[in-house]
Amino acid sequence: VIFFRFQIQRGKTDPTGYKSLGDCFRTIFQREGLLGFYKGIFPPILAETPKRAVKFFTFEQYKKLLGYASLPPGLAFAVAGLGSGLTEAVVVNPFEVVKVTLQTNRNAFTEQPSSFVQARQIIKTDGLGFRGLNKGLTATLGRHGVFNMVYFGFYFNVKNILPVNKDPNLEFLRKFGIGLVSGTIASIINIPFDVAKSRIQGPQPVPGEIKYRTCFKTMATVYKEEGFLALYKGLVPKIMRLGPG
Repeated sequence: VIFFRFQIQRGKTDPTGYKSLGDCFRTIFQREGLLGFYKGIFPPILAETPKRAVKFFTFEQYKKLLGYASLPPGLAFAVAGLGSGLTEAVVVNPFEVVKVTLQTNRNAFTEQPSSFVQARQIIKTDGLGFRGLNKGLTATLGRHGVFNMVYFGFYFNVKNILPVNKDPNLEFLRKFGIGLVSGTIASIINIPFDVAKSRIQGPQPVPGEIKYRTCFKTMATVYKEEGFLALYKGLVPKIMRLGPG
């Protein structure tokens, strides 16, 4: 949750944006206090168990189904990862909407509504659809689908190539290293979807006007107005959050 708040993915002219990682840290601490770094922590806690269960269970099921298609193992792992990521995204997106709404609230931690109150408010105001609790679903599908496709595809293919080490400590380092590289590569590839998701689910630059609506249109707008590198905003804290995980 801390590293998510450090993902500097807002626009340059956005009043809710941060100039740098250091500016983000200082601003949150000065305006919101230490507890400001833990805003929106409850939705991820609620979502984490079903998210992990869905990710790995569906990966195994998709992998079994793809076994009947006689696909090469490397491709089967990637496609199964894509399927598991898309399924996972459907489960976690409502939690993400609540989390982002809470984390972009600049009030002090003690002044913000609870997760349940915030969820009810979103449903009351905008409903359950693509303008409400499922806002930004396409971007979340892209984020999780691409990440899992690259992660599982790379991890299992490289893991099967590199020999198993009999020393338990070295074997742990082997798996950890492969996982770290897999998570880093996946984060680099999927972050444009993450940027689009943050723009769509977060506060709009001009109150009352919806500038960021759909995933690919948002990417195109960011690229046109801010340049190619803007699609990789927040990459360092994202790698710090997902690489080791």
